[in-house]
Amino acid sequence: MNEGDTAEPLRGGTGSAQILSFPAAQRQVSFNRGELQTILNLYGRKVAEGEWRDYAIDFLADKAVFSIYRRTSEVPLYRIEKDPKLAKKQGAYSVVVSSGLILKRGHELDRVLNVLDKKLKVVS
Repeated sequence: MNEGDTAEPLRGGTGSAQILSFPAAQRQVSFNRGELQTILNLYGRKVAEGEWRDYAIDFLADKAVFSIYRRTSEVPLYRIEKDPKLAKKQGAYSVVVSSGLILKRGHELDRVLNVLDKKLKVVS
C-alpha cells in the first residue's frame, strides 16, 4: 500500500473468513476430593514416620497417578494409579512398585492402600 491508499474492511460476507470452533479441552482422568483426601492422609502419616518425603501427581488422558518418593531425585517408590478403563474388570485402583510389579489392585481405594499402611503388631 502507498501513503494515499486506505484499507477497506471486509463487509457482509464478501471475504473468505470462516468462524472456527474453539478446540475442546483434552479429557483427563483425575482423583476426586475424597480419593485425594484418603491418599494424602496415608502420605501424611508416612511423612511423619520419616519414610516418605515427596510426591507428584500426574493427570493423563487414560489414568491418574500419585507417585511417592523417598527422596526427590530418585524414582518413585510407589505409584497409586486410577485407571477407569479397568473399573468393571480388575478395579480402577492399583499400587505399583518402582519395578513395575502391581502390589494390589481393586475396586475400593481404602482396601488397595492397606498394602502400604503396615499396622504395628505387638510381639511378646
